[in-house]
Amino acid sequence: MKRGELAASSGCNAETIRYYEKIGLLPAPRRAANGYRDYDERHEERLHFIQRGRELGFNIDDLKSLLSLVDRNAVSCHEVEEMAKQHLQSVRSKISQLRRMEAILAETISSCSGEDVPECPLIESLFND
Repeated sequence: MKRGELAASSGCNAETIRYYEKIGLLPAPRRAANGYRDYDERHEERLHFIQRGRELGFNIDDLKSLLSLVDRNAVSCHEVEEMAKQHLQSVRSKISQLRRMEAILAETISSCSGEDVPECPLIESLFND
């Protein structure tokens, strides 16, 4: 299938597919006699893996590491579990940071008068610590 067909079947943007090829997440497809790239089901499966990993918040380097294990037939559930645990800790840390941001924003917004006046608690809070 052509890149546009792969994009349509996967729901992934064609430029994103090109980017994944460029950085080595997707292997280069073979070229058909007419010079067009010819993607197959392996590319589609790998692209699904990448998309699912991105949905779970894995960064490009994490995905490269995971796919390297797959490519070398060296998948170690223990190694993958350790990577996933580290990622989960990072996700939890981000959630905690977002909760703090939410609380501060909610508090600051609640202190706004909503009036058309020059004093604004949100602006003042950005200047102060």
